[in-house]
Amino acid sequence: MKKLLLGNEAVALGAYEARVKVASAYPGTPSTEITESISRYEDIYVEWSPNEKVALEVALGASIAGARAMACMKHVGLNVAADPLFTSSYTGINGGLVIVVADDPGMHSSQNEQDSRFYGRAAHIPVLEPSDSQEAKDFTKLAFDISEKFDTPVMLRMTTRVSHSRSLVEPGERLDVGLRDYAKDVGKYVMMPAMARGRRTVLVEREKKLQEYAEKADINKVEYNDRSIGIIAAGGAYNYAKEATPGASFLKLGMVWPLPQDLIKNFAKNVERLFVVEELETFVEDYIKTLGLKVFGKDYFPKTGELSYEIVARGLKAAGVKSEILNLAFEDFIDVKVSSIPARPPALCPGCPHRGVYHVLKKLNLTVTGDIGCYTLGALPPLSSMDTCICMGASIGNAHGMEKARGKDVSGKTVAVIGDSTFVHSGITGLIDVVYNNGAATVIILDNSTTGMTGHQEHPATGFNIKGEPAYKLSLEKLCEAVGVKRVRVEDPFDMENFEKAVLEETAAKEPSVIIARRPCALLKRNRLKNPPYSVNKDTCIECGACLELGCPAIVNMDGVSIDKDICVGCGLCAAVCPTESIAGGDMSE
Repeated sequence: MKKLLLGNEAVALGAYEARVKVASAYPGTPSTEITESISRYEDIYVEWSPNEKVALEVALGASIAGARAMACMKHVGLNVAADPLFTSSYTGINGGLVIVVADDPGMHSSQNEQDSRFYGRAAHIPVLEPSDSQEAKDFTKLAFDISEKFDTPVMLRMTTRVSHSRSLVEPGERLDVGLRDYAKDVGKYVMMPAMARGRRTVLVEREKKLQEYAEKADINKVEYNDRSIGIIAAGGAYNYAKEATPGASFLKLGMVWPLPQDLIKNFAKNVERLFVVEELETFVEDYIKTLGLKVFGKDYFPKTGELSYEIVARGLKAAGVKSEILNLAFEDFIDVKVSSIPARPPALCPGCPHRGVYHVLKKLNLTVTGDIGCYTLGALPPLSSMDTCICMGASIGNAHGMEKARGKDVSGKTVAVIGDSTFVHSGITGLIDVVYNNGAATVIILDNSTTGMTGHQEHPATGFNIKGEPAYKLSLEKLCEAVGVKRVRVEDPFDMENFEKAVLEETAAKEPSVIIARRPCALLKRNRLKNPPYSVNKDTCIECGACLELGCPAIVNMDGVSIDKDICVGCGLCAAVCPTESIAGGDMSE
């Protein structure tokens, strides 16, 4: 019986049917649901790794041992995993190894819009790209076959729209695949220069064979219709193009690296005008131009953001494609001016423990180097208390660099903020650098006991594993002390008076210091606040706006300040900042 599955859920089903034995990942939207879904299958070992580099190294180790293995991550996570990625292409595999990477066109939840297809080309590994959930499952299984046939890691490239859209999937039989034998092979798996030179030759020869495979692969399909226009597309972009011009001829690519040059040339000969529809970079378009073919692409389609059928249809219409094969239904839509749509900026949740931290940092007028997480929202008004956000773990290095650039006087005016999961992911080495190089940065670890940004996944400092089972709980305090920080303290971010005192003391110190702002995420069921909602005494409220500076969604300013009791969790921060004590728990009208 068919199932309605997210693309990510379909990848997980494909992994199960392919008999994956080990799956590892670090959560990152839009890839997170893949590993969460795999964790529901009892006979697959699954883990949240501290970061993507470790995740890929775990999967590669399992592969070398003879098991089918998978590592999952979002596109920026592939940057972190790039070191083992490139070398795994040299070593090859034993059991099949698939690396699932979810790109984020439109940057719905990402700090950049990079195109992971270039990693596949640079690392000389094949890249498959499904266009719906059925293909996500089927391509996952195929990726393991290709991996073992050609002794190579295989990348499965997903995108946000395919990852998070649902379509019907026909489940299949689970394959009867066991562990492959493991034999010590220094020449294959120990990448010292002498061995690596030999493996480089193997890599080059393998890519030639993969090129031949691409020419005949069933997942690269030609669909001839009206031959006045031929469109080459893959993944979600194929869906948009197919909807925009269902009457056109198509070369649908399922394998986007290596690209099938003979198939492309033959398709180009059989159509009058050739177009490439692809999101983000001109990856396929540039390749086709190297073949000496005339092709149109980003001349008519944007290089930024997600595509849509409307965008593709408009582009093709602008290119002069005849209207009878275009779906121009969008022209009948009523345009809605963006200015008429109420703004709904993202905000920290009611009861978020980060809110008190940012209120204090803004009050003290500190320079705040930030990091990746839901706490990045502290950069937005009215909190407006974050100066930088670059990548996972960068906050500590940024703060240290500022100090070294401007002198130690800047230390007392600068702090780094980083979440607990992000600190474990890639903040530890930055802290080691501060201590080792005689820095004096103050680091605030926002410990909310979860990986909040991607949906409350566990990590090594929560005390639970991916299945919710008790696990060793990493002590952030002891870890900071172990790397050489002598000034480590734990503070409650809801106690803003004491927290402010702590920040002033630590930023005044002429040595590295760490403040662990510890208070669980307000949305965690096991730690949810149970205080009564707060309310405002209208008789004594002076409308000063101090509570509004917290940016809490529960505080409403319509005909005077009030608190929405349906979403207030009773954290008490508003009462703490009210100069007239006009806010308190319970109904003050009674």
